[in-house]
Amino acid sequence: MPRLFTALEIPRDAALSLSLLRGGLPGARWIDVENYHLTLRFIGDVQGHVADEIANALDRVHRPSFSLTLSGVGAFGQKKPHAVWAGASPSPDLAALQAEIERICQRLGIPADPRRFMPHVTLARLRNSSPLDVAQYLSARGNFSTLPFRIGRFVLMSSRDSVGGGPYIVEEAWPLSGVDTRAASRVASTSDASRIMR
Repeated sequence: MPRLFTALEIPRDAALSLSLLRGGLPGARWIDVENYHLTLRFIGDVQGHVADEIANALDRVHRPSFSLTLSGVGAFGQKKPHAVWAGASPSPDLAALQAEIERICQRLGIPADPRRFMPHVTLARLRNSSPLDVAQYLSARGNFSTLPFRIGRFVLMSSRDSVGGGPYIVEEAWPLSGVDTRAASRVASTSDASRIMR
């Protein structure tokens, strides 16, 4: 049975920036570039009819598209690090989208995720990496940041249980509505516009 989660896709330019963070950490299994994503809500293994209910409920999400920047790196597991990640700059639009999806999941009876939402893109899973190696890796890359990119949709993804995460499959996608186009065109440069996700 596939494992479901809602997520934001990472456009090519930002994924390329993230890929430059690969390497230089013993014990790291690096996530394939095409599998980069930002998880909004982990749902887990659900029956087909529950997956349909979730998809139908997500049809009612109407949020504006927004700009996002990835910045900073960190690790999960202080004494025994098990993953390194790139963070996302604070975004009220991202927080509002995630909160709405969370409310939908709870209304459908999906157990709440005990972890506080912390937007990030997993870069690598770690096996027996020493805390010192991880600290050195993070300190050398602490000023990491991407150019802002537009989030034009969110997706329901599935993953098969496999080593290292992925491959991830987009099961369904929901567009985020365009903001006032006059304001958006002032914000979006031509290079930014080429990264707007379809």
